[in-house]
Amino acid sequence: ERQGVPRRPMADRGIEGSRIAIEASQHPLATNFGNSVSYPSVDYLLRIAACRRARHRRQRNMTSSAPEVPATMKTCVIREHGDANVLNVVNDFPTPTLSAGSVIVQNKFAGLNFIDTYHRKGLYPRKLPFVAGQEGGGIIVAVSPEAEAAGFSIGQTVTYMAFGSYAEYTAVPASKCVAVPDGLDLDVAVACMVQGLTAHYLVSSAHADLIKPGEWMLIYSVGSGTCQWAAQMAKLRGYKVLGTTSKGKLEIAKGIGCDELIVLDCLEGKSYADYKSIDIAAKVKEITGGAGCKCIIDGVGASTYEISLGCLARRGIFISFGNASGAVPAFPVLRLNAKSAFVTRPKLGDYISDPEEFANRCSDVFNWLKEGKLKVGIDKTFDLESAVDGHKYLEQGKSKGKVLYTI
Repeated sequence: ERQGVPRRPMADRGIEGSRIAIEASQHPLATNFGNSVSYPSVDYLLRIAACRRARHRRQRNMTSSAPEVPATMKTCVIREHGDANVLNVVNDFPTPTLSAGSVIVQNKFAGLNFIDTYHRKGLYPRKLPFVAGQEGGGIIVAVSPEAEAAGFSIGQTVTYMAFGSYAEYTAVPASKCVAVPDGLDLDVAVACMVQGLTAHYLVSSAHADLIKPGEWMLIYSVGSGTCQWAAQMAKLRGYKVLGTTSKGKLEIAKGIGCDELIVLDCLEGKSYADYKSIDIAAKVKEITGGAGCKCIIDGVGASTYEISLGCLARRGIFISFGNASGAVPAFPVLRLNAKSAFVTRPKLGDYISDPEEFANRCSDVFNWLKEGKLKVGIDKTFDLESAVDGHKYLEQGKSKGKVLYTI
């Protein structure tokens, strides 16, 4: 009553209300005024009790997996390095357990990326056996207290970057998880993680501001994968974009918005074009008036690094981020002297290791998509049972956008 809330009659308060009323006079907040006692209202104490019960229920949910999470699950396991046929889909793999600072996600989609093929082959070693994949999205079914404190909850739709995404369930550190915003489909949000964030750091950070708006950036393979994103983001940041594409992906490349395109012959059964079919360095000099490109983004690798070095402008930077045609071999650093050039071999993990940086990159990409400034194509989806076919599709150069597994 002191709070302006009238007390309900005792009969309306039930057994618990009666018990609390009897105990209220001993409550620490009770105050004696002569022969009368003023104590917190029963309604107030009932609200406190209800809050405590709700808190206890949340704590039980946060510290254990939801009842519907099974002990085993379907997943794609790699037990030895090799070609796509080493991908092994099983139905009785142990479901991951919840640990401090993490959530358990029931996956709806897993993203397929070239880095998955590098892990499979052993180019980027991981301890065997391991569950394939490092990008996915779905519904949170269990959440730790630390993750709950970070804003995550059971039933929330999220996308993430974490190992083990080719599976029905994945344990994900909260720091690698992001809520899918309203208005963005889950499959598109999953596509943002590896390819979208890679493109973001390549065109915004990896060049260390050695290129300025209005200067030329050369991006290989703008008709597929990560570099579809990179070319669009480069234009958003004001760079002039010179893209390469194979004839087979020309129509897609035309829609990306490059200022200039160099069109190459296809290499049958390969994930990259025939980079000997045109003198790219001569074409770049012609387009740039002999100056060359201040930044080169090269995910092709062995087939293009010599070309890239020849296309650099004075004090330009060569960013080698992929190995589609094989890894770039060692070369003498003295070769950079001719143009006082720079070279870097970055990886995404070092550009999202800080939670704030990760969140900011996700926010940029999500907002550009919602505003219609970025186009993302889901090229093809495979069932997880067809994991082998998905890897072969990617490595044979057939993809013209994002490839996903449905779980």
